[in-house]
Amino acid sequence: MEHVNLGIVGLGNVGSGTVTILAENARQITEKLGFPLAVKAVCSLDVDQVRLPEALDPVFKTTDWRQVATHPEVDIVAELVGGTTVAAEIITTALSLRKSVVTANKELLALRGAELWELAISSGANLAMEASVAGGIPIHAVLREGISGDRVVALYGILNGTSNYILTEMEKRGDTLEAVLKEAQRMGLAEADPSADVDGYDARSKLALLSALAFGERITPSDIFTEGIRRISPVDFQYAHRLAHTIRLICAARQTPEGLLLSVRPALVPQATILAGVRGAYNAIWVKGAYGEDTFYYGRGAGSRPTGVAVVSDLMRVAREIRRGSPERVSPFAHERLGEYRPLPVTCEKQPYYLRFRVDDRPGIIAALAGILAGKSVSLEAVLQVPCDNKHDLPFVITVEPTTEQSVREAAAEMARLDFLLEPPLVMPLAQPF
Repeated sequence: MEHVNLGIVGLGNVGSGTVTILAENARQITEKLGFPLAVKAVCSLDVDQVRLPEALDPVFKTTDWRQVATHPEVDIVAELVGGTTVAAEIITTALSLRKSVVTANKELLALRGAELWELAISSGANLAMEASVAGGIPIHAVLREGISGDRVVALYGILNGTSNYILTEMEKRGDTLEAVLKEAQRMGLAEADPSADVDGYDARSKLALLSALAFGERITPSDIFTEGIRRISPVDFQYAHRLAHTIRLICAARQTPEGLLLSVRPALVPQATILAGVRGAYNAIWVKGAYGEDTFYYGRGAGSRPTGVAVVSDLMRVAREIRRGSPERVSPFAHERLGEYRPLPVTCEKQPYYLRFRVDDRPGIIAALAGILAGKSVSLEAVLQVPCDNKHDLPFVITVEPTTEQSVREAAAEMARLDFLLEPPLVMPLAQPF
């Protein structure tokens, strides 16, 4: 049987998982395809120190990605280095040589995915990207083909495993974010610089990709309202539980008659919902269709082997096209062309909110805060206070009835100037049951 030859660029976490699966699962892959996949070339900056599975030998090894992308015997290039600079060169070089590309690069695809797909079309090659979002969940295939007959009207998801691990450990143990983050870094679940995860940027790239698939529109990541989890404290979980909620970093996309509402932010989620039960480094996506209504997808969002499975699955799909031919291939974005979307400002969103304060206690605080809210036409729903011995750093919560983001932001900005506040109010939406 004639092989389809692969070139792997990047042998880090995802790359090592990919080559392990290709070696250990080779027999099943061949049985499913009817022909073998062969790793012909690999590239890594420390390739001489990388130990490849013996089943892959002989393999051409190099530190220069160009030698893989231009290798005359390589049919498919797997770009697994990440980032937006060298990775873009690898992909564009391979596509220009009519070599199909498989990538797990959510950041690059969120920024330039539609452009790279156009290049793939013009070159007669393929671009596959299942591993770029929620590695252990085939959500791309679901949106691209599985429920393509439906019209998606909303999706909500937990798309960053690191942040979800931090939040759920804080909830379980009552530890601070800083303590749990340090532990996650020691375990390899968080990077030395965790900003992409805890500040929401990783989740933002993933939401941009999923929204492009779901709604057929070209999404600019910087247009997505994004807040991270750095200000969440253990006391917020105490108050959330009193409200029968928990806290998760929620990626939300909703189609309205006026346009798309997109956000990445921590939110209070009702404990009775499935998303509230997503714990640890897991991802989950809830999709609402106009006709099929609710579907839910859950699995590991990261890790060398779950993400490696997604990469290998893409390699198999592209290899089938090369061997069997598929002139009417499905766009990785589920639409032949992406339209330009109308981003709606999140300030027009209307929902109930949670406001948590830390104050130097004195008489008249509630009256002052209530007056500011009333001035913005915001109605109080409840005032909550857990017992606290330190009256000079007293936390309490006000929940408000549904109001616009604009109104609650203006109120919070005015409150931040009050001299009894130790920090600006923490504002989070109370998400409605999905």
